[in-house]
Amino acid sequence: MSEDLGPTFITITDEDGNDIELEFVDALEHNGQKYMAFFPAETEDSDEEDPDTGLVILKAVTENGEELLSTLDSDEELDAVYDLFMEALFEDGDEES
Repeated sequence: MSEDLGPTFITITDEDGNDIELEFVDALEHNGQKYMAFFPAETEDSDEEDPDTGLVILKAVTENGEELLSTLDSDEELDAVYDLFMEALFEDGDEES
């Protein structure tokens, strides 16, 4: 039996207090840090041509014993982790063919 029960969605709040719904894509560990990839959930007023609708990568950090999601610290960190997610996503796609 497949363990894939469908998409997983989370809602995060940005620095301006806006709620953003994200669909979980994948997670990986790199240099001892856990990263998670999401796509913004489609809404009625979403624009697929909007550059802000691409892959969202956040890292898991622990504060006061609670796991929170945080933005990445640098463009270099983002580029490295983005490349790892792209490799993993395209690898999975190749196996299904």
